[in-house]
Amino acid sequence: MSTPLFIYGSSGHAKVVIDVAEKMGGFDIRGMLDDNPVATGSCVMGYPVLGGAEILTSLDPKRDRIFVAIGSNTVRQRIGRRLIAAGFALPALVHPAAVIGREVMIGQGTVIMAGVVVNPATVIGSLCILNTCCSVDHDGRIGEAVHVSPGARLAGNVSVGEGSWVGIGSSIIEGRTIGCRCMIGGGAVVIDDVADDTTAVGVPARAIRRGSAAAKAGV
Repeated sequence: MSTPLFIYGSSGHAKVVIDVAEKMGGFDIRGMLDDNPVATGSCVMGYPVLGGAEILTSLDPKRDRIFVAIGSNTVRQRIGRRLIAAGFALPALVHPAAVIGREVMIGQGTVIMAGVVVNPATVIGSLCILNTCCSVDHDGRIGEAVHVSPGARLAGNVSVGEGSWVGIGSSIIEGRTIGCRCMIGGGAVVIDDVADDTTAVGVPARAIRRGSAAAKAGV
């Protein structure tokens, strides 16, 4: 028997999430939610946008599952936490073409896309995006609401703090720590730890922005 699933969000990221859920099987996608009233009544990949948060009152937390398919780390985290507090279960979605090692823990509401490799003893927090063909080596620690972009490579024992964004094609060498709410630029090579609320770019990566401005830039 298929599990009823609603997708919260209707942008390009939601399309990829739908594809993952369809390929996994076991879900009956009932429709989509979007807080932008302009989206209501439209269809995304054949699924109707039913409305916004007001639709939640008609759903049953014991039966229905919701996946937050929103690219912004801060918005995804805010909505996801609200849903969890309301008693909804947020499934983890893992593409069949991903490779997941032994003793990997995956938090609720996280999506792992095609071509991703997660090696053993890694812990991935809730509400994360591990995007196409990225890799996280052994003993990694990925905090809540992190986005690891396509083709990014994290070596062994790398930690990435809550709400951070690791840019497309970037690399982080072994044992380094990326703080919370950081932005790692596309193609950057991180050889040193990165403090909270920092934007780091280049080869090797250097901080170009610190403080609240960096956190806002990741929204």
